[in-house]
Amino acid sequence: QVQLQESGPGLVKPSQTLSVTCTVSGGSITATNYYWSWIRQAPMKGLEWVGYIGFRGTPYYRSSLKSRISISRDTAKNQFTLQLRSVTPEDTAVYYCAGSVGTPNTGIINRGDFISWGQGTQVTVSS
Repeated sequence: QVQLQESGPGLVKPSQTLSVTCTVSGGSITATNYYWSWIRQAPMKGLEWVGYIGFRGTPYYRSSLKSRISISRDTAKNQFTLQLRSVTPEDTAVYYCAGSVGTPNTGIINRGDFISWGQGTQVTVSS
């Protein structure tokens, strides 16, 4: 059973870079046809897909975040990392990592669309 665990800074100042890492166990991030997503949920809002990195290492980003986002991976550690630059308080959210078989749904997110989720890590952008 694939398990995911996020780790992040908790608090980030405006204009700085947010960096959160997901550690995957019970499966390889290079396994064929597996995709690894970042999803966030701001206070009082629904789940929002942020981006993913596929088993071949190719990332794909939410269009509205494309100028500020990068997703990378470390295959030796079986981890993938989200970096979001120039953050504002609007980036405050619980950040989740999730795995899917096949290209994930990037529209309205339902938990059942993914085979496994991390517990989420709260990231607050504040001075």
